[in-house]
Amino acid sequence: MANRLASSASPYLLQHRENPVDWWPWSQAAFDAARSRDVPVFLSIGYSTCHWCHVMERESFEDAAVARLMNEAFVNIKVDREERPDIDSVYMTVCQMLTGSGGWPLTVVMTPDRRPFFAGTYFPRESRFGRIGMLDLVPRIRGFWQERREEADREALRLTGNLTATVQADMQAEMPSLQTLDAAYQHLKSRFDEERGGFGSAPKFPAPHGLMFLLRYWRRTGKADALRMVEVTLEKMRMGGIFDQVGYGFHRYSTDADWKLPHFEKMAYDQALHVLAYAEAFQATGKPLYRRVAREVIAYVLRDLTGPEGGFHTAEDADSEGREGKFYVWHERELEQVLGEELFPLAAEAYSVRREGNFADEATGRLTGENILHLTRNVDDARLAEARGRLLEVRQRRVRPGKDDKVLTDWNGLMIAALSVASRAFDEPQYAAAASRAATFIRDNLSTAGGRLLHRWRRGESGIEGMLDDYAFYIWGLIELYQTTYAAEYLEEALLLATTCLEHFRDDARGAFFLTADDAESLVVRPKDSYDGACPSGNSVMMMNLLHLARLSADAKWEKRAQDLVRCFAAVIKAHPSGFTGMLSALDFALGPSFEVVIAGDPEAADTKAMLEGLRRHFLPRKVVMLRPEGNDADALDSLVPGIAAYRSTDGAATAYVCRSLQCDAPTTSAKQMMERLANA
Repeated sequence: MANRLASSASPYLLQHRENPVDWWPWSQAAFDAARSRDVPVFLSIGYSTCHWCHVMERESFEDAAVARLMNEAFVNIKVDREERPDIDSVYMTVCQMLTGSGGWPLTVVMTPDRRPFFAGTYFPRESRFGRIGMLDLVPRIRGFWQERREEADREALRLTGNLTATVQADMQAEMPSLQTLDAAYQHLKSRFDEERGGFGSAPKFPAPHGLMFLLRYWRRTGKADALRMVEVTLEKMRMGGIFDQVGYGFHRYSTDADWKLPHFEKMAYDQALHVLAYAEAFQATGKPLYRRVAREVIAYVLRDLTGPEGGFHTAEDADSEGREGKFYVWHERELEQVLGEELFPLAAEAYSVRREGNFADEATGRLTGENILHLTRNVDDARLAEARGRLLEVRQRRVRPGKDDKVLTDWNGLMIAALSVASRAFDEPQYAAAASRAATFIRDNLSTAGGRLLHRWRRGESGIEGMLDDYAFYIWGLIELYQTTYAAEYLEEALLLATTCLEHFRDDARGAFFLTADDAESLVVRPKDSYDGACPSGNSVMMMNLLHLARLSADAKWEKRAQDLVRCFAAVIKAHPSGFTGMLSALDFALGPSFEVVIAGDPEAADTKAMLEGLRRHFLPRKVVMLRPEGNDADALDSLVPGIAAYRSTDGAATAYVCRSLQCDAPTTSAKQMMERLANA
C-alpha cells in the first residue's frame, strides 16, 4: 500500500512509496504531526542512483519490524538531496560536525522545530562489527527522547548555534593573494599519487575542478609539476574502470587507489566537469588523447543523458537487477562468444580480462568471475574500436540501470558550460547546438514570468524555487555559450540573472551568497556554502561569473561584488586552500594579468574566423572574448555594453582590440600580433 510519497515527482521519493515506513515528504504538515505526537523527526536524505541508499532501503525501510519501530518512535521524512540541496546542506553540515564525515544516505533525528540532535549515514538492520543497527538504534533514540529530553534539547541548541556560526563569518581585511595559490598547489602536490594519479588513497574521487586550478597555476608559474599532476591523473582515469570502456562516461568514484574498481553510478555533473578538464588539458598541451576522451564523454551524454526536449537528465544508477555493476561487468566466456577468435585475444589483453575475473563481491570480497574492463595503457586502435562496438551492441540489450530523468537547472548549466567550451576547443558546432537547445529548454521550462529560476523539471512538471547553484551554474553556462556563439541574447540573460542573484541571494552584510533566496522557505539556518566538494560551490562559480561579467559588460560593480565574496571566505581559504580550488581559479583571474579581447568584423569572413580560431585553440584562462559584428547585427551588443560601439573593423578587415588589466593596446588586424599580446593570459 502506497504511503505519502506516492504523489511525488522525485524518482527517489517514488522508489520509497511502497515502503512500510510511514514516510512523509518534507512539509510543514509533517513537523506539525511530530509536534502533535510529541515525537522527534527522523530525516532520511538520499538520491535515486545512490547504491547505499538502496541497500539501507532493502535492509531496513522495507522491513516490517524496523518500519514498526520507526513509525512508533518518529515522524519519518524522506528528502531527495538533488531536489533540495538546501536541506541537505544544512543537515550534512550537522553530520560532519558530529561524526567528522558525511555521505548518503544521510540520517538525521531532530526536534519538531527542525533542530537536529543526532546524525549519521548508513545504518544496517542489525548491529554488526561495531556499527549499530536500526533495530537497536531506534529504541535507543526513542528512550533518549522520552527519558532525557532536556539533554536532547541542549544538544539541539548547541548544534543549531554551531550551524549559525558557520554562516556568520565576516569579511576579512586581508585578501587572499598569490601566496594562497602557492599554498593550494603545495598541498595538492603533497597528496598527489605519483604512480596512479589523483590525490590521496582509496576511495579515490575525481576532482576535475582541482585539475582545472592546477592548469591555471601551471599557466601562471610555468611549474612543470602542476601540469604533470594533471596529465597523469587524466590519463590514469581514462585507463581505469572508473571510465566506462564500452559505453563511455565516468562513474562516480573509484573504491580503490588504482581507478580500477568503480562505484558505478554516473552523474551528469561529473560528466560536465570531466569534459571541462579534458578540453582545457587539450588546449594546454595539444595532445589528441584529451580531445578524444572529452568527445567520448559527450557522446555518452548525448546518447544516454539527453532528453527529447533538450534538457540533460540527472544520473544513471549503479545497480541493475538488484546488483551493483551488473550492467557493466563481463565473464570471459561471454567476451569470447561476442568477439570471436579474431578480436577476443586483442580485447582480453587490452582490457585486462582474467578467467577468474577481477570484480569482487562487496559483501564477501570474493571474486565473482566477472571483469571490469580497464586498460593497461591508453590505446586508439581501429580493431579495439571494432571490439568495443560489438560489446556496446550486446550490452545495450541488457537490463539497464535505472535512470533519474529529472532535469536540474544547476547541472544543466554545468553541461551547457562544458559543451560550449568543448565546441570552441574542438571546433565542433554540434556541441554548441546541444548547449543552445538546453538553454532554450531552461528558458522555456525552468524560468518564471518574473525572471526567476526554478530548480527541477520532470515529465512536464516544473517546481522548487531556484537556489544559488541554479543561478551560478546556469549563468556560467550562458557566459560560455555567449563566448562560443557570440549571440548577445545569452550575455543579456546572464546579466539579468546575475542581477536577480544579487538581489535575492547576497548577504549584504558579509559579502557572499546564501544558498537560498531571501523569500525561500526558512530552515533552521540559512546555509551559505563555500567548500568545493564534488562540484565547485555556488559561491566559487559566482565569483568567476562576476569577474567575467565585469569585463564583458564594462561594469566594475560586478568586480567589487567578487572582491567582497572572496574576502568573506578569506579565513577558511587560508586554513585549507586546496579545499577551495574553484574559488582559487577565480582568484587567479582576479589577480591577473587578465585580458579583454574584442574582435570587430564579419563573423563569416575568413580573417574574423582566423582570429577566433587562435583564441579558441590555446589555453588562455584569464581572458574574455567578445565579437562585435558589422552593421545592424551589432545593435543588441551595443545596447548591452557601454562604449563597445566604438570598436569597429579597419577598412573592412577583422580587427582585434586587446586590453590587459583594463589598459588597451592599439587595434591590430594581425592575428599573430593579437596572440603575441596575449602571451601571459
